[in-house]
Amino acid sequence: MAKQKQPMGRRRFLKKALAAAGVAGFPAIIPGSALGMNGATAPSERIQIASIGVGSMGGGHLRNLVNYEEVRVVAICDVKEDRRQAGKSVVDTKYGDKSCVTHNDFRELLARKDVDAVLIATGERWHPLINIEAARQGKHMYSEKPFALSIAEAQASRDAVLRSGVVYQFGTQQRSSNNYRFATELVMNGRIGELKKILICSNGGYGYAKSRIEEEVKDPPPGIDYDTWLGPSPYHRYSDRRVTNIWMSITDYGLGHMGGLWGIHDLDYAQWVNEADSTTPISAEGTGVFHTDIRDTAFIYDIEYKYANGVICEYMDMSTAKRKYEQFRQGAMAACLVGTKGWIYVAREGMWTNPASLMRSFIGPNERHVIKSNDHKQNFFNAIRTGERTISTVENGAHDEMMCQMGDVAMRLKRKVRFDPVKEVFIDDPEANRRRFRSMRSPWRIDVPEVTL
Repeated sequence: MAKQKQPMGRRRFLKKALAAAGVAGFPAIIPGSALGMNGATAPSERIQIASIGVGSMGGGHLRNLVNYEEVRVVAICDVKEDRRQAGKSVVDTKYGDKSCVTHNDFRELLARKDVDAVLIATGERWHPLINIEAARQGKHMYSEKPFALSIAEAQASRDAVLRSGVVYQFGTQQRSSNNYRFATELVMNGRIGELKKILICSNGGYGYAKSRIEEEVKDPPPGIDYDTWLGPSPYHRYSDRRVTNIWMSITDYGLGHMGGLWGIHDLDYAQWVNEADSTTPISAEGTGVFHTDIRDTAFIYDIEYKYANGVICEYMDMSTAKRKYEQFRQGAMAACLVGTKGWIYVAREGMWTNPASLMRSFIGPNERHVIKSNDHKQNFFNAIRTGERTISTVENGAHDEMMCQMGDVAMRLKRKVRFDPVKEVFIDDPEANRRRFRSMRSPWRIDVPEVTL
């Protein structure tokens, strides 16, 4: 491993800059940006961040990260050599040097003393292990969704982050959207009366089953640490298809449309608009149609969640939602919030309301508001500097995951399941509770909280 550079304090930085500038008797002229003048962030005050997982999602994050003047990307980690080198090239090209360090093992990266924060964009099978180690090392975290692979892992990960006191931002970026924020504040301030139903049209549908996906197993090619790619998941022989985004629809690595294939974004919004961030639904029931090739998660689904306050959330794939509800025939993944006095359709692409006059509604300064964030990463950076709560906390992430898991368990057991939001266990249901945790492939393990069933 490359020798780690210690963080350079402001005074040490200025001393070196003055010494370098004062050669041959010339006066020391230091750029204002080095002193933090003209609104610039002084190098010694920048948040030093590293990226863990720089594939399709993580690579996009990395290309965006380097454009924030107040942060400096110092290291990246990925199990694929080509991704490590591509990521390093992005960083070094932006900064005009060769200082970005690459790692294959996230533990080496997290042990670095020059890293203040990490952006985690691996598969969710890795999220709890990385979150827990990052918390132990005192690193602030921006972690992509989903949160975990099981309810017990979600509990352990959340508890570790809370004990550490680090800042945590969960990657449900719709909370930093003007459309979703406005819709939420309309509901919170009674513009549609009492909220009764949250209808969700999410990813999936019959288009995902038009062709079968098969795999051809072989030895892993050079340039990928396949054993680490598998991580805590069960061993399977390598195939090129398995390590593409197809893995998101394989139960060993995720819940498919119930989780990382968009679903957790929309279920997170149900939690937010129902002001249920500190809890979960109390029951789930529904049906699903599952892939039967290398994939084995549901692509058709219709799940009804019920909250303790009586609100119903119906979560559907796009084909089902379009068939059942006229509002969703526009084609976008969206939510429809139904109240006693009207409804609101909201999507990333736009929103409309019934009555239409709601679109002209003004939320006054003395009414209820949510945290205003138009940039999920900026909200994270601000929280690191101020100690304020992020817009999507670690508690949110854990409860979102529990909601996803509840729906998946209900579909697989083909019956209603009831859930205790305080104990975070299924009620009088040993079969469902056996699905609260997944065993991990050695040597990986997590100490999960003990619960009373």
